[in-house]
Amino acid sequence: MRDSNRNSKGKGKYQKRKPAAKTQKPKQGKSNPDEIRLNKYIANSGICSRREADMHISIGSVTVNGKVVTEMGYKVKPGDEVRFDGSRISPEKKAYVLLNKPKGFATTTSETKGRTVMDLVANATNSRIKPIGRLGRGATGLLLFTNDDELTRILTQSSKGVKRLFHIELNRALKREDFDKIAEGIMSYGKRIEVNEISYIEGASKKEIGIEILNTGHSSLRTIFEHLEYEIVRLDCVLLHGLTKKDLPRGHWRHLTEQEIINLKHF
Repeated sequence: MRDSNRNSKGKGKYQKRKPAAKTQKPKQGKSNPDEIRLNKYIANSGICSRREADMHISIGSVTVNGKVVTEMGYKVKPGDEVRFDGSRISPEKKAYVLLNKPKGFATTTSETKGRTVMDLVANATNSRIKPIGRLGRGATGLLLFTNDDELTRILTQSSKGVKRLFHIELNRALKREDFDKIAEGIMSYGKRIEVNEISYIEGASKKEIGIEILNTGHSSLRTIFEHLEYEIVRLDCVLLHGLTKKDLPRGHWRHLTEQEIINLKHF
């Protein structure tokens, strides 16, 4: 009888503790298929292996949305900004696309501006590329797209800048005195705008000129000629730091070669 009571009590206790056993594993919500473990995110970015990524996470080398993350198993959500030793990283495959832009397309990633250059490169890659620099809706020529933030920084913020050569047609012949002013540098709104080189186009009228300028590009050219009371009729970017329009018809794009990428990063 005594043994029977013990067994009965033991059984009762076991049944009461059963739900507690289930709570030993924390309950997790439904996993988001778009989320990715932080160490895998880093490894996919080409920085290091997953095991090495865990070590870097543990010592505080990684931030997500500006906050240091040391938690193992942390999951990165779409849109999160991940930085490794201060530099932003992405698990996407790096893509470098060169477009020969036609007229009538705005240089923007916005979907509310009508036809944009993003429509022209929509099938170039699955990576989220953006244009470097800008060409106005009426301008034509070379435009580079990438998701490589480091290259974007080099080409837009570097003191060296990136050389762009423009073929420009004006509404009237450019006077020699104005040609010389541009060559020397134009002061506009308290800011000096300089060009690398300027020349008349050989075999064409004095309305057509070539100007090489560093990464300031299209808007600065407009400012120069508005200051001198000329109107730009046609503006075409024909050279972008060694990249040309050769075998690239208007409205078409191509991927850069490995050598072209190296040249852009180490000029």
